[in-house]
Parts: sequence; structure tokens; C-alpha cells
Amino acid sequence: MGEYILEMNNITKEFSGVKALDNVCLKVRKGEIHALCGENGAGKSTLMKVLSGVYPSGTYTGDIVYDGQKLHMKGIKDSEKVGIAIIHQELALIKELSVAENIFIGNEISRNHIVDFNAMYNKTAELLKEVKLNINPTTLIKELGIGQQQLVEIAKALSKNSNVLILDEPTAPLTDSEVETLMGIMKDLRKKGVTCIYISHRLNEVMELSDTVTIIRDGKSIATEPIENLNQDKIINMMVGREMTDLFPREDHEIGEKVLEVKNFNVYDTTNKEKFRVKNANFHLKRGEILGIAGLVGSGRTELVSSIFGSYEGRRNGDVYYLDKKINISNPDEALKKGIAMVPEDRKRHGIVGIMSVRNNITLANLIKYQGKLDYLNKDTEIIDVMRLVDELKIKTSSIDLDVKSLSGGNQQKVVLAKNLLIGPQILILDEPTRGIDVGAKYEIYKLMFKLVKMGISIIMVSSELPEVLGISDRVLVMHEGEIKGDFDNIGLTQETIMQCAIGGNSNGK
Repeated sequence: MGEYILEMNNITKEFSGVKALDNVCLKVRKGEIHALCGENGAGKSTLMKVLSGVYPSGTYTGDIVYDGQKLHMKGIKDSEKVGIAIIHQELALIKELSVAENIFIGNEISRNHIVDFNAMYNKTAELLKEVKLNINPTTLIKELGIGQQQLVEIAKALSKNSNVLILDEPTAPLTDSEVETLMGIMKDLRKKGVTCIYISHRLNEVMELSDTVTIIRDGKSIATEPIENLNQDKIINMMVGREMTDLFPREDHEIGEKVLEVKNFNVYDTTNKEKFRVKNANFHLKRGEILGIAGLVGSGRTELVSSIFGSYEGRRNGDVYYLDKKINISNPDEALKKGIAMVPEDRKRHGIVGIMSVRNNITLANLIKYQGKLDYLNKDTEIIDVMRLVDELKIKTSSIDLDVKSLSGGNQQKVVLAKNLLIGPQILILDEPTRGIDVGAKYEIYKLMFKLVKMGISIIMVSSELPEVLGISDRVLVMHEGEIKGDFDNIGLTQETIMQCAIGGNSNGK
């Protein structure tokens, strides 16, 4: 593969006296796809922020050697000048500007000190062709899907003649077809000599794409191996530091009587009130049951569960019975009071308040529980409850008063879970509960789910990952274009059967 284009030697980075990186070493060969794997909070993103100048020289110790030269970067501009570009997990595009304006923002093509829009549009068209995105350069970012925006970010990086491209969880929000497109682009870039550093929790992608894998655990570099020496089990074992013989820790639990029943339920589009998002849905949920809901993107899964919870903004009608009593939930407050809680699909937008502390996020939906005399909060009781949940869910945080935005994605997800568990729900709705988190955190969430159903709590889980649906659920509903096409007991159920149903094929479900 040639000599090393990049070496990071003994990188140490601290936050408030806590080592996020502890003498981490990374060596990357020119023109390879080098995967960086580790649990949430292991230090992967922090290491890449050091490399890309987000954390400037002087805020860490250790050396960065790029193309034979030691780097002392003061910011992102310095890293971009030498040919290192990063695409963060949270995209940094300006929605109201065009594709061309976003790609060249801060680096506009000009002639006689005047922006040359024609030249920018022509160059943008070339870049879009390179990333296989067939759109007009004048298209506004807000008109694009998340997958297309991801490709615009790659085009933006290529416009700066980047030789090293860092991608942090690029496929987390993408559909399967968009993932295939992105992986094809990365393979093409490798052929052209571009070096990619690839952070992903999706180990099947790591196995397919990578030439080399570096494992980071608890802020330390554990191993660097060529992909041919590895398999998914070996990577997982090195990531978590322990054997995980079964990612889905199924446990026997009792399933009781019917607690929720939905009849002739319809949900309508938020902009077109005559268009169905969910059509004539009928299903039930039993006590202590894990009910999985599968289906392709746009099949109506999220609209269905968020409408039941009262958080969907569109029109709906139909009947919902809770413990044999007809209920009408118009907002999340009413759902919570009835003992129905929901962990939303987008935790950053709807699950957490980033600038608030871990403690305040966990108790935010249940502050009345801590109301003392003269409306003052009983902070002692609040702290006891929060510390118990932090311990039970193994939330990694240096303090319960730390801003929740400082936590890794997996630990943020656990905070959202803790907030919902604090109300003592009888029904817990989980919409994509493990999206964007590592295998160790997934395992802990699965263990928690089985602990909850053993206590008699009922769970509805929406998931796009079929192995997860099959590995966790007692029963599976399959949706297609807003309709429930299958209702299967999870006994001998296969991914093929679910997919056949999800694309509108015949169902043998109940």
C-alpha cells in the first residue's frame, strides 16, 4: 500500500483532568481505507478532532506527522490547507444556501474580487458527478434528503483537494441504497489515491470497505490489524474488552394479558391532510411483550408510534384502548400521565437538551415529583434518583452536572432512556433505540429491555435493523406504505420473510 501518509504518535488529550485520549497512536498508509472502531466514548471522534484542527496544537500532547512533515495546526483551515478534511457526524451545511454556495463557502471562486458564480456552478457540477449526485448546483440544501446532503459534504471536501478524508459515522442516517452509493464512492476514491479514515459502528461495512482497522478502547489504542486478520467477533472483543458470545441476550419472560389495542387507526400527512401516512392500522400489545415494528423507510412506522404517543403533528383518527378503556391522547404530557413513554428516533432534536446537565435532562419530564415546599425542588431526592439511574444504565459521565452534549451518542441515548424510565412507564415505545451507537452500548440496552419486560413493562420497538428485530422481539409487525402487512410470532421467523412482506409481498402473518 506504500509508505505512511499519516502518523499520530502518543496523542494525549484531557478534559477537566479526565484523559479522553491516552498516548494513542495511529498510522495510516497512503490510499487506504482505514477504519477506526471503538465503543461510544472510546475517543475516536476526539482523535479525529485533534487531526482536523478542531482541537488546535497546544491543547493536546503528542505529534502529528503528515507526508513527512510535523504539523502544528491552529484550526480547521490549517488542516484543510495541507489536504486533510473531516465530515462530521452532524452535517454542517447551511440549509438556505444552494449546493454550490455550500461547497465553496469561504473558498469562493472569484474574478477581479467578484464571485464568479458560473465558474462555481461548473466546478460544482464536476464534483457532483464525481460523487454520483444528479442534481442542479443551484438546488437549495433544504430540498435534499439526508443521504444527498452527505454526498454534498464529500463534494465539499473534494473541492479543497483533500488527500485525507475523515468520515465520522457517515452511514448512520442513510437508507440501504444510499449506503451502497456512499460505499461505492469511497472505493472509487481509494482507486484515485485518496486516503479515507472511516469511523463506523456498522461492522459489516467495516469488513467490506476497510484495508486496515485500528481499535480504540477507553482512550487507548488497542490494536491495528489488516482486515484479512479480523472478523466481526474479533473486532467486538477488542472494542469491549470482553467476550460477547451473543449480541442479543434473549431472556425468558412472561407475556400477560392485552394492555394496548389499536383499531382502525389512520394518520395523515402534515402538509396534505388527505394523504395517508398510516392506513387502517389494527394491532395489540401484551403485558411484558417486546413488539417489534419493521418496514422500509417511509413505511409509516414512526408516524404510527408517535401518533399513539401524541407527538405527531398531523391529523389522525381511530380508536386506542389502554387496559380496556378507550383513550384519546393529544399530546405527550397526557401519554406520560397514563404511563406511556417514548424514546424518539432523533435524540438530538427531540430527546435531549444539549446545554442542560445530565441530571436536568433525566428529571425534565418529571419535575413535579421533586416539588417541595414553596415550589422549591427537593434536590437531594432528585440527585438520589439520578445517581441510581446513571448506575443502573451504566451512563459514562464524570458528573451528573455535566452538559449532556459532552457525552457520547450511546450515553446520550441512555440519558433519554433514563428520563423515560423515571416516570415509571407501563408501556415504553423505542423508535430506533440503538441507531448510531456501538455494540457494547447496544448490548446494555438489550439487557435493560429484557429487565423491563420481566418487570411487566410492555415495549414497542421500531427498528430498521432486521437482525435486531429478530434478535429481540417476541412478535413482529411489518409495515408497507402505511399499512400493517404482517403480524408474526417470532418463532422461526426470517429476514427474508420480513423483507418480502415489507416490499408488499404476500404475508403468512396473523
